[in-house]
Amino acid sequence: MAFAGFGGSVMRERWVDAAVTVAFEELEPVSAFPVVPGRRWGPGLWWSATTGRHVASGSNVMRAQLMVLDRDPDVVGLAGRPVRLHWYDEQGRARSWTPQLFARRVDGTALLVDCQSHAAAGGERALSAAVMMERVCEQVGWIYRRPEPLDALLAANLRWLAGYRHPRNQVRPALTAAVLEAFACPRPLIEGVEAVGDPIEVLPAAFHTLWHGHLQVPLDKPLHERVLVRPGTLPSSEALTAAGPHREAGGGRFREVP
Repeated sequence: MAFAGFGGSVMRERWVDAAVTVAFEELEPVSAFPVVPGRRWGPGLWWSATTGRHVASGSNVMRAQLMVLDRDPDVVGLAGRPVRLHWYDEQGRARSWTPQLFARRVDGTALLVDCQSHAAAGGERALSAAVMMERVCEQVGWIYRRPEPLDALLAANLRWLAGYRHPRNQVRPALTAAVLEAFACPRPLIEGVEAVGDPIEVLPAAFHTLWHGHLQVPLDKPLHERVLVRPGTLPSSEALTAAGPHREAGGGRFREVP
């Protein structure tokens, strides 16, 4: 496997060794995301509320999955393309794959994630790589995902709340505490907000608490001023996305390229 070491140098290590010693969540991309002419969305940076740093992303689909992971209470670190894996397939040919996202979980394990616009995206090579990624993750107690794209309504709601993920939207601790108290019992958004004060000041704090899961609303319905807000804890990213790698194609045996 290969990864971008500190200072920009490319490092190579055996997978089973690096998986337990390298802080991939701290690394830059091992290679840049490609710019595809004519595509509406291109590479960019996502500011992570989890880490307080930017994470490289390559597409709108990837940014949607970053939103989900950034809001997952089990995720403590994020990085874009920090590792490339090399192996030989069943015919002895050298193969490689660079998963798009890395997420470190609170228990120290990790997720490797590829973000696809549809189930067959990337063709045979991507499907074969998905099988191999699952195998190598199983070797070290990690998880590989190739989730379906987010539902359009869910994605729209998350984008709205993500606009308030930055700590500045707390405004002040006393206001956040008042917002949480106002929704100690479920009530429509606008009623709880107006009970605290001026909606222009209070709404950003309310949306900030919704992003961080201290309050919750149904994200499968449009957000509006009378949406029912209740105390809550965040679901994991597994509850919001269709997880599970594809198994349609064989990936060969895992023998690392020296």
